Amino acid sequence: MSYKAEYIWIDGTEPTAKLRSKTKILADGAELPIWGFDGSSTNQAEGHASDRVLQPVFSCPDPIRGGANVLVLCEVLNIDMTPHESNTRALLRPVAEKFAGQEAIFGIEQEYTFFDGVRPLGFPVGGFPAAQGGYYCGVGSDEIFGRDIVEKHLDHCLAAGLEISGINAEVMPGQWEFQVGPLGPLEVSDQLWIARWLLYRTAEDFNVSATLNPKPVKGDWNGAGAHTNFSTKAMREDYRAIISACEALGEGSKPLDHVKNYGAGIDERLTGLHETAPWNEFSYGVSDRGASVRIPWQVEKDGKGYIEDRRPNANVDPYVVTRLITDTCCTGLEKDGLV
Repeated sequence: MSYKAEYIWIDGTEPTAKLRSKTKILADGAELPIWGFDGSSTNQAEGHASDRVLQPVFSCPDPIRGGANVLVLCEVLNIDMTPHESNTRALLRPVAEKFAGQEAIFGIEQEYTFFDGVRPLGFPVGGFPAAQGGYYCGVGSDEIFGRDIVEKHLDHCLAAGLEISGINAEVMPGQWEFQVGPLGPLEVSDQLWIARWLLYRTAEDFNVSATLNPKPVKGDWNGAGAHTNFSTKAMREDYRAIISACEALGEGSKPLDHVKNYGAGIDERLTGLHETAPWNEFSYGVSDRGASVRIPWQVEKDGKGYIEDRRPNANVDPYVVTRLITDTCCTGLEKDGLV
C-alpha cells in the first residue's frame, strides 16, 4: 500500500509570494522525507544552481483526496540545509520562542474575492452591480455569489483539522472571509497557508479563481484585508496591557515598519475610506473600524482581552505579520513591566 503526500511551499515571487505544490508517493507508514525541487522555476534559484530543498514542518489529512493521503506544508531550504532567503517562517521561529512565556495567540480574518475570468463573481458583464452594503452577511441569489465554493472550502478545512472559527460574506459581491485561530504565531500562520491552498484548490473544481488582491476593484468598493487579532496572557488579564500593546504599535518608526511589510499595494487599500485608516497615519480606538488598531467594545467593558490590527492586507505573509506584532507588542509589554 502507498499514500499521496501533497508537498506545499511558498515560492519566491515578488512582491507577493505564490503557493506551489507537487505530489510524492510514499509507502504506507513511511515518514515524510525532505524533497528537492527546481528553484529556478519558482523564483528561488538560478538555472545553473537550481536545486532547493523542501523540509516538512506541518501536515494534516488531505480532505480532497481523502483516505490516508496528507497535505504537507514545507519550509524552503538551500542545499546546505540553511533557510532560503524567501523562507519567512524561519525568521518567525526565534521570535515565537523568545516570547513563548507571554503566550501570544492570534486570530486572522482572511478576506478574498472570487473571479469568473476577468470579472469578480457576481459582477454583470460590461457593468457593475448595485452599490455595496447589502452583500455583507447577505442571503439570496441576488446578493450572494459563490456560497457553494465557500461551503465546500469550509468542509475541506474542517476535515483537514484546521482551526477555522467562522466564515461570512463580505461587503463586495463575490467577496468572502474565513477566520483561522486563535492559535500561536507559528500555528496560525501554518494553518492559514494551508487554508489558502485549499481555497485555491477548491475553487479550481468550480472553474473559479480566488484572489487575495487587496483592491480587486478600483473605486468605491471595499478592499480585502487580513485583520489580525492579537492577545497575550497579560492582555487577557489586564486592560493596561491592552493600551501598552497599542502604544507599542504606534511608537517611533513602528507604524511604517509594519505597514511596509503588511502586503503589496497597501496604499491602495489603506486610504482612510472603506473602514480603513490612512496607511501613513497610526491610530487606535475602542470600537473604531476607521482606526489602525481597534479595541473591541467588549474588551473595554471587561477590562481585558485582545486587539485587532486592521492594517494587514489580504495578501500579507502571515509569518511576517505575526512576527512583527509579537516582537513589537511583547517587547512593549516587557518595557512597561506588565509581564
